[in-house]
Amino acid sequence: MDRVHLTEWLGGYERAWRTRGTDALRGLFTEDATYSTAPYEKPHRGLDAIAEMWEAERLGPDEDFEMTREIVAVEEDTAVAKIEVHYGAPKGTAYRDLWIVKLNDEGLCFHFEEWPFWPTDQDGAPAAGAD
Repeated sequence: MDRVHLTEWLGGYERAWRTRGTDALRGLFTEDATYSTAPYEKPHRGLDAIAEMWEAERLGPDEDFEMTREIVAVEEDTAVAKIEVHYGAPKGTAYRDLWIVKLNDEGLCFHFEEWPFWPTDQDGAPAAGAD
């Protein structure tokens, strides 16, 4: 993995969030990928579990938000990116997040881990971990 491949993957993630359904996740994650929404949260395991969490957490493909990203580090199959998201109505919230992303040789993510942070004057919580 390099910064170019990670930039492409991050763009694909944002496009998938803005796309109806979850079919686009097949171009981002492996079938057996793990996705943790916060440190110490039990990860969602497998593409079906990730898709279920994905649909539960977003308002839909028309959700109003702006996302910025900055690549912090890339080494071998692992990268760290700083993400900032500002949601419009009805959420009206913002957060910063560190993403740890591990990509295989085909450019698919097999491990995704979020470290989200909210402003002190805003309630926030990561998506519930897997059952």
